[in-house]
Amino acid sequence: MTVLYIDADACPVKAEAERVATRLRVPMVLVCNGGLRPSANPLVSLVIVDQGPDEADQWIAAHCGPGDVVVTSDLPLADRCIKAGAQVIQHNGEVLTEANIGPRLATRDLMQDIRSANPFHQGGGAAFSKADRSYFLQSLDRVMAAVLRG
Repeated sequence: MTVLYIDADACPVKAEAERVATRLRVPMVLVCNGGLRPSANPLVSLVIVDQGPDEADQWIAAHCGPGDVVVTSDLPLADRCIKAGAQVIQHNGEVLTEANIGPRLATRDLMQDIRSANPFHQGGGAAFSKADRSYFLQSLDRVMAAVLRG
């Protein structure tokens, strides 16, 4: 059975993912370190893992597999999930695959090195817009439909 796993600690599209899961009648699991309220939706469960770095990531990677879909922006987690056979989609709607995860990880590592070398880097990025949410919904719909078709 297909399960939709959400790396929920900083996920801006939990409500959108729940809408898709509900419409398709797919169980959804929110995994976090705490701070989220359980959903009243019977298809949505909440898993609270121990505090600590990557605890939610480890739980998701250990439980996902072929036929599952994972929503995360964490590239190392995405890599582990892809290797486990799951489909992975980022919050911005980009689908990560075996073909594109390697270059994405390399770019991530390079950018991390560049940021650490610049003591004046303030970080931050563009705000998450309605268009971003819409693109995520379209992408998640496509990925879920493909997974459910087999």
